[in-house]
Amino acid sequence: MSPDTERLIGRLKALADPVRMRLVALCGVTECSVSELTLVTGLSQPRISQHLKALCDANLLERFREGHFVFYRVQAAGADSAARRQLLTLVPSEEPQFARDLAKLRDIRAEGDVGADAVTESDRSLYRALVELTVARPLGDLLDIGSGQGRILKLLATRAQRSVGVDVDSDQRRLARAELLLAGTPNCALRNGDMYELPFADGEFDTIILDDVLLDASDPMAAIREAKRLLSPGGRLLLLASIDDREVTEVRSRFAAWASESGLRLAPPRQIPSKAPKWLLAVATTAAQESAVA
Repeated sequence: MSPDTERLIGRLKALADPVRMRLVALCGVTECSVSELTLVTGLSQPRISQHLKALCDANLLERFREGHFVFYRVQAAGADSAARRQLLTLVPSEEPQFARDLAKLRDIRAEGDVGADAVTESDRSLYRALVELTVARPLGDLLDIGSGQGRILKLLATRAQRSVGVDVDSDQRRLARAELLLAGTPNCALRNGDMYELPFADGEFDTIILDDVLLDASDPMAAIREAKRLLSPGGRLLLLASIDDREVTEVRSRFAAWASESGLRLAPPRQIPSKAPKWLLAVATTAAQESAVA
């Protein structure tokens, strides 16, 4: 038989088990740790690990490590991603057991949630401005550098083809996973990452947000260069900074200097709100890209 047929047979065998199908259903909604899957199913960790290995061997799940934890999720990319998605559409989304598993996972994550800060009116203004950017132009694959508790990811994930948040704080990532699960954003992933050296391929993302990380960065130019490396041809880099205790003109000048030094063309930054601003948002593109359009 052909390799494609053999691969399909292997995946069908991997799914032909009630527990494995439950694991795939959960990991298709959100990335899950082994301990979470153990608590949800009530099965022993060795048994869950065996099932997860079989699913990974069949290329239905992928695994990644964060500190002491290992997370699993349905593979979103890869040479045969279309075939994988087609197969997984056969998994019945209306299965009551899947709904019970998801509800239990939400309860588990809610127990560890210390709560998020209140959303202010200036935050709402920022969210409206970000959504407006998606109206005229799709986000495509989105990367949020400095994603924190995932508020911007939660806002934009449904408007993106794929969303990835990066933050060095494990507590923030834990809270973000709980928030994103409650929001129902299966296309969203969270990763531990250093903004100066991120684990992604050149040109992998269409929209990248430097999410209030530049003004306090030890080397903001290095962070911008790394973000530029990940930007696809024709992509957009969003520079976002909170300006509670900084002069708007000072931050504007920094944005302009950084863009000029990194070879980016910067649109006029937007104050949010326009009066007594708390945020400054600017969109940057590669100078070469703008010249080609002109």
